[in-house]
Amino acid sequence: MPVDFITASIEDLPKIVATYNSTVASRLVTADLEPVSVESKVAWFKAHSPEKRPLWLVILNEKYAGWMSFNSFYGRPAYDGTVEVSIYLEEDVRGKGLGKACLQKAIDISPSLKIHSLLGFIFGHNKPSLKLFYQFEFEKWAHLPEVANMDGIMRDLIILGKKVG
Repeated sequence: MPVDFITASIEDLPKIVATYNSTVASRLVTADLEPVSVESKVAWFKAHSPEKRPLWLVILNEKYAGWMSFNSFYGRPAYDGTVEVSIYLEEDVRGKGLGKACLQKAIDISPSLKIHSLLGFIFGHNKPSLKLFYQFEFEKWAHLPEVANMDGIMRDLIILGKKVG
């Protein structure tokens, strides 16, 4: 599977947001309950940088297939080596092994970015994402029971972690 990761530019933000918004209705991946706007994600986009907190487009067979990002954890200097990895894929490529390529890239690049711990924030009912992270030997580091209200259904948040450096 020829997968490439390219640093996203601000011109890519509309498709990044479209991919993100395609997951909202499922109530499986994000805690947003309504689609978000491109404008609302500009500050989030600007918080990324290739040398510290990358935001990549995922390219499969030379076609846009989604995105992956590293996000700072908790925003304090002592946590600088810990990041949350987010992977959002286009609907037509989900469940076909692309998530594995993304997570492997995240693990492989982390030491060069001075990252020692990767985190995944995953809803307890998101079995495919939990399975993916467990396949890469992430461990359950936290379980926050019923912290997300998804249309009246209380959902757990699982934080998975892996030492990578």
